[in-house]
Amino acid sequence: MMSEFRQFAMKGNVVDLAVGVIIGGAFGKIVDSLVQDIIMPPIGRLFGGLDFANYYIPLNNQAMNLPLAEAKKAGAVLAYGNFLTILLNFIILAFIIFQMIRVMNKLRRAEEAPAVAPAATPEDVLLLREIRDSLKK
Repeated sequence: MMSEFRQFAMKGNVVDLAVGVIIGGAFGKIVDSLVQDIIMPPIGRLFGGLDFANYYIPLNNQAMNLPLAEAKKAGAVLAYGNFLTILLNFIILAFIIFQMIRVMNKLRRAEEAPAVAPAATPEDVLLLREIRDSLKK
């Protein structure tokens, strides 16, 4: 059983998947930081200087002026600001992955494009060439 597992784990697809998951996790953190640290602060400033992550609707009669973490401790909240931040993360990540796949597909199509073979020379042209060569001799 161990030899079968080792054979399965060492297949190219499994190793490629593991590398993809690790790189994807790191890339997700980069996009998360981009959204939370660079994109959302200017947007929050445009809308009154508030942090989008702290936008919520209290569901247990909590005060609206509490930070999100404290409001969650006091009861259920509808944290739509946090949802918007995560949604923006997803949209940016999906767009970047879409662009990467587009580039990879273009490169793959360029590699797969068969070289166009020259068209066969018509027989009348071949015959005329033979006549020309005979006349030269």
